Amino acid sequence: MNLEELFPDRPKDPLAELVRQDLDPLSVDELHARIAALEGEIARVRAKIEAAVQHRASAEDLFRK
Repeated sequence: MNLEELFPDRPKDPLAELVRQDLDPLSVDELHARIAALEGEIARVRAKIEAAVQHRASAEDLFRK
């Protein structure tokens, strides 16, 4: 039995797929909606990063005492 059959490839990276997507068929309104969605995702990721940094700082402070 082939290992490829037992362990299929990982699903494709959604970010890589997004970057490769052809923008030509999209209207100006669709492009604006895409930008808004991406800006929302950027804000969500930045908030996650900030929470992770704060969590780590809290843990470091706890263990320093």
